[in-house]
Amino acid sequence: QVQLVESGGGLVQAGGSLRLSCAVSGLTFSAYSMGWFRQVPGKEREFVTTLSWTGGGTPYADSVKGRFTASRDNAKNTVYLQMNSLKPEDTAVYYCAANPTGRGSKLLRPNFYDYWGQGTQVTVSS
Repeated sequence: QVQLVESGGGLVQAGGSLRLSCAVSGLTFSAYSMGWFRQVPGKEREFVTTLSWTGGGTPYADSVKGRFTASRDNAKNTVYLQMNSLKPEDTAVYYCAANPTGRGSKLLRPNFYDYWGQGTQVTVSS
């Protein structure tokens, strides 16, 4: 059974930092690209970043570029999202997801991800 379990969300003041983790089990972690998405009520799920299993470059949404950093530890089957200089508009439920695709535009779209975590709430107060 595949499981993705996010943790690390919470309430933080604007300008603060949070580090999200996503622990993965039940699949060959090193063979999956791992994405982070976020969603607010009434809006579509939004791409944040993705880490290809091929080890290529890490694309970020323009809204988080320079503030968020993703990383993965294949030995621990875990992916991380370090979020700095948080803004109120970063408030959302954050999800990690697994995608067998190694490269290309399919990594940017949520419908190409096969497995999802339950999400963790991030709230940034002004």
